[in-house]
Amino acid sequence: MQEQDSIPLFEIPWDENDLATVTDSIKRGGYWAKGPYVDQFESKLEAFLNVDHALVVNSGTTALIAALHGLGIGKGDEVIVPAFTFIATANAVRLVGAEPIFTDIESDTYGLDPASVEDNLTESTAAIIPVHPYGTSCRIDELVDLAAEHDTPLIEDAAEVLGAEFDGQKLGSFGDAAALSFCQNKIVPTGEGGAVVTNDDELAEQVKLYRSHGRASSDYFESSESGDYADIGTNIRMSDLTAALGCSQFDRIDELIEGRRQAATELTDRFEDVDGIQPHIPPEVGTHVYQLYTIELANELNRDYVIETLEDRNISSKVYWDPAVHQTEYYTRTKNTTPDLPVTEDIASRVLSLPMYPSLSTAETDRIADAVIEAVNQ
Repeated sequence: MQEQDSIPLFEIPWDENDLATVTDSIKRGGYWAKGPYVDQFESKLEAFLNVDHALVVNSGTTALIAALHGLGIGKGDEVIVPAFTFIATANAVRLVGAEPIFTDIESDTYGLDPASVEDNLTESTAAIIPVHPYGTSCRIDELVDLAAEHDTPLIEDAAEVLGAEFDGQKLGSFGDAAALSFCQNKIVPTGEGGAVVTNDDELAEQVKLYRSHGRASSDYFESSESGDYADIGTNIRMSDLTAALGCSQFDRIDELIEGRRQAATELTDRFEDVDGIQPHIPPEVGTHVYQLYTIELANELNRDYVIETLEDRNISSKVYWDPAVHQTEYYTRTKNTTPDLPVTEDIASRVLSLPMYPSLSTAETDRIADAVIEAVNQ
């Protein structure tokens, strides 16, 4: 039997416009670090999310760090985070000197459980960072209300949901700030990259200072002077080359999302009548952009067997996230107590993400579904 072509976990979409836009930035022969495409990319994000400020940086992780720093969060502070997330959510808190407080999720959206958040609020709580998992919303309305009730800043980890909505409003525009990611498998990929979005003018100014060494004066190379440095900062700027790619990718964001939704619909239709498989779906008033396509397997099923079956058919898959962050080596070694997160640990033990990208064909979704269903039935 001839081996079938591989189906990767993701493919990066690109076209001739991407090449032309990046080439335009290069051919300009100047301002590769801070150029016009940076300004354009930020303007596109502001208009799309209907926010006052979008400040691009070099990763989603540094976007979280910059937002925390801009809010003055540091040593002695606690920040509520889920453990069901990529480790960067917690690491960003540690990197500003604060302490992540791992809090349980709920089983519908896989986002922070508002009741668990309320249980973990203390006088030391300086912020709440809810994660929107896989491409759709957590219970952001309840979490926003809870944060407001306790006068606590809320930073959305919106790395996976660019373009998704909750009750008609774009995710990433609910909190005091949000962090976006443009990593290679995201909705708008630039290889690496991120952004802080906010309606808070003061926070935006702090992020601008922090991302460029605390420099308060004009661009470094536009003046003969050394510059005015008003605060502590680092270099987490996005290059003009990266922003150029972001602009061209962003210009077809609707097409990129539609491709993902079409592939997700085909997979979900195939799994609809299969016992033991539950696709991750959006809340009733939410939309899903399927940055990841994830299924939840019933307790009695062997996830490793499903993964092996897919591998045998040259199909990639991946577990996001098991172990959960609180169970990783670093946090088990550096935390004084182990949090009780039963829902997190249960969900983490049963989820599996399947290939997902805009150009996934019907023939490929059929191959994926056939392999998963065969493994489950056996």
